[in-house]
Amino acid sequence: MRYLCIGECMVEMAPQADPGSYRMGYAGDTLNTAWYLRQLMPDARVGYLTAVGQDAVSDAMLAFLAGAGIDTAHVQRRGDRTVGLYLIQLTGAERSFAYWRGQSAARTLAQDAGVLDAALTGADVAYLSGITLAILADADRARLLDRLGAWRAGGGRVVFDPNLRPRLWDDTATMCRAVMQAAAVSDTVLPSYDDEAAWFGDTDPAATAARYAAADVTEVVVKNGDGPMLALCDGTTVTVTPPPVARVVDTTAAGDSFNAGYMAARAGGADPAAALAAGAALAGRVIGTRGALLHLDG
Repeated sequence: MRYLCIGECMVEMAPQADPGSYRMGYAGDTLNTAWYLRQLMPDARVGYLTAVGQDAVSDAMLAFLAGAGIDTAHVQRRGDRTVGLYLIQLTGAERSFAYWRGQSAARTLAQDAGVLDAALTGADVAYLSGITLAILADADRARLLDRLGAWRAGGGRVVFDPNLRPRLWDDTATMCRAVMQAAAVSDTVLPSYDDEAAWFGDTDPAATAARYAAADVTEVVVKNGDGPMLALCDGTTVTVTPPPVARVVDTTAAGDSFNAGYMAARAGGADPAAALAAGAALAGRVIGTRGALLHLDG
């Protein structure tokens, strides 16, 4: 199996136990999923499509990705830009973020259709998120979805997490329209119910699943925090309630790690109910630590 994850890797400043102390690392929603996929599927090839600068911090980021076993062959380099940065802010275990990413190189990742086609060639699964869409200019977003649609028509499988972040968009109408355009070229969609309820008005997880299914998505997985999760696959619905997590430290990457756990389980032949449980189990481990990335063998 070959996976291509598409999006933005950023410098992450994660708060530590000592007040005022931060640990610098690298993370980003689609990168987080790539990180966990690589660990869960050591025989798979996991690549990352993005753009970075040509400076020292970009070099260090690429070395980090390569050291994690993530293929960086399709990372573009920009001499006039660098990578974005975000700072995690915690209130208890709940997180919010402060971003510095306005001129990040990743915003240019979809400027060249030939680069997109080359990266997709030979891949089995392409994975992107609503944040991937949000950082792109309108024309670049349309280009990415067009090339994904063409690649999917040739047999590729597209997996999409809407990951609704209104602050990254000019307005919520544009965000919702772009998300549904991406869903239209996707096989699997992995929304989070609380976000979908807030911005699409869904009354319950089943309504979220039904809306995406109506857009011809064959597999919809609705995450729901610590509440019942739902998977709608080829017309059949299953629901799984995750077990309580004993210790929640930082919810950063909860959804990203869930996505990796679910995708890896499905690739291994698990049915949707077992894959939901696998995703929840991984997310439960991740939110018991600080920061986005956990070494699963540690």
